[in-house]
Amino acid sequence: MSEFAGKKVAIIMGSDSDLPVVKAAAAELKKFGVDYEMHVMSAHRTPEAAAEFSKNARANGFGAIIAAAGKAAHLAGALAANTSLPVIGIPVKSSTLDGLDALLATVQMPKGIPVATVAIDGAANAALLAIQMLAIYDADLAAKFDAYKVQMAEEVAKKDAALQEQVASL
Repeated sequence: MSEFAGKKVAIIMGSDSDLPVVKAAAAELKKFGVDYEMHVMSAHRTPEAAAEFSKNARANGFGAIIAAAGKAAHLAGALAANTSLPVIGIPVKSSTLDGLDALLATVQMPKGIPVATVAIDGAANAALLAIQMLAIYDADLAAKFDAYKVQMAEEVAKKDAALQEQVASL
């Protein structure tokens, strides 16, 4: 068994107001049986706590970190600066620039501080990406993800068949 098999995922949000967005990440992780922890930390208001968390994340059993933040959205980069674990940023839509500010802040990382970035409010995909990363070294999790992909393809095929019946009757 790899050292990454059975690892949990950290979901860190810059504010508790991000919870409605990150719930989708928690739901996906739960579906796949991946353990997770959720915390509120701020790159600006609690930089020491965020740095300490990410410095110790691997030793504390994490295999990936998901970071959700809006507006200036420096959280993912601040966490990535202090760990060798993969960090996935979720830019959160705010009231001012519809999340474009957060998207640009999350995606514009300097060389050496990579952050994988998903769509604005894309928490489900952040979790799925974390699952895929963990599945590189976890055959059981990889099999679950492969089955998930087959299920999605079957659902699309069913929808196409239903559409073809509707088109035939036009």
